[in-house]
Amino acid sequence: MKNKEYEVHAFWDKEASVWVAESHDVKGLVTEADSFEELRDKLKHMIPELLEANGIQTEKYIEYRVTTDIHETIPA
Repeated sequence: MKNKEYEVHAFWDKEASVWVAESHDVKGLVTEADSFEELRDKLKHMIPELLEANGIQTEKYIEYRVTTDIHETIPA
């Protein structure tokens, strides 16, 4: 049986100049970081901790997917 894949959405908060991650699948998951790489590192620790805190049993591995929409303005 395949593990559940948890969905996480990340976006760039222009006003705060940070990446923000949140999830409807992982109750309580809202975090931010200065870079996308730092955000990924935080998620690797927070997701297992929050799943355990929420009483969710997991297998040996936890699968999650980070989705994002990137919008850019570039000179013409």
